[in-house]
Amino acid sequence: MSTQRIGRPRPAIDGLPAYRPGKGAKQAEAEHGITNAIKLASNENPDHPIDPIMGAIQAAIPGLNRYADHRATAVREAIAEWVGVDVGQVTVGNGSVGLLYQLAVTYVDPGDEVVFPWRSFEAYPVFTGMMAGTAVTVPLSATLGYDLEALAAVVGDRTKLVFIATPNNPTGVATPTADLARFVERIPDHVVVVIDEAYREFLDPSFGNPVAELVPRFDNVLVTRTFSKAHGLAGLRLGYAVGHPDVVSAVDKTLAPFAVNALAQVAALAAIEHEPLVAERCAAIVAERGRVETALAAVGWTFPDHQTNFVWLTLGAATDAVALGLEQRGVVVRPFSDDGIRITIGAAAENDRFVTTLQELVDAGLVVPR
Repeated sequence: MSTQRIGRPRPAIDGLPAYRPGKGAKQAEAEHGITNAIKLASNENPDHPIDPIMGAIQAAIPGLNRYADHRATAVREAIAEWVGVDVGQVTVGNGSVGLLYQLAVTYVDPGDEVVFPWRSFEAYPVFTGMMAGTAVTVPLSATLGYDLEALAAVVGDRTKLVFIATPNNPTGVATPTADLARFVERIPDHVVVVIDEAYREFLDPSFGNPVAELVPRFDNVLVTRTFSKAHGLAGLRLGYAVGHPDVVSAVDKTLAPFAVNALAQVAALAAIEHEPLVAERCAAIVAERGRVETALAAVGWTFPDHQTNFVWLTLGAATDAVALGLEQRGVVVRPFSDDGIRITIGAAAENDRFVTTLQELVDAGLVVPR
């Protein structure tokens, strides 16, 4: 076989690490020769979509021989009414991560800067690198929150985007909207500030609402949200963003044709129509998260103020060893080397298994609660 390389990828892509999703249970079983593994490595809803959503999807199947509405007009209209904005302020994409990618394509030229705290969502540096942009990061605070003063200080003439995830992935810490407002006041209008709210529905309402409180005040704020987590539609991929019509119009130009599929569109409409049922499920997940936190605290673990459907344990240099130890025992979590592990809140039995298995590692002397 020829050793000559096929194709010539752009230099920015050639040296770029690929986005790494959470490992699946079947993969862990094959790697370690085990059975009955559980996946708590991706922030998925442990429950299937509510019945009205599944009914809407089933009813739409006979029409799958036709292309969906490229703009997902009905979904945009429903979202606009739902969140209280004009329809021209709403765009949709292939999950909120698809919209983050579109933002990078829309705004970032080679050498432009993208600012974000770190550690945060792993797609931020990947999308920045795809466009040959420069990532400018600011470390998290001691409590794993954001140093917004330091973040504002690094925004410069080359900055095009600022990504702020609240609640943050993977630490789960949220930032009050009032603090975000003071931050945006310091940011020039030519910089788009993206408030990434993928975990919005699990957030204590006391933190505020960026769509209601920031979007009307600041033309350069765009808020992204998703139907993947709370609504149980991770496999269908539909996210949305709310902001100034000029930003929405620019981002729409980079939407791949028919990126939001027909089943995702009808599912989103049903989810909005039956939002109280979704809210009940979110409340149950938050309550289950609290139960897991109580169990961990009882044996000496400490953690940040989670506002998400997952928990975070800071482990430092022990991170990879602990994650591997859990995985070898059939509990697949998401490690972030030298920082910590993120554990999705699953079904109650899965969460109990995680807590018990983690204690097995403690009892074996492989890790000390911290």
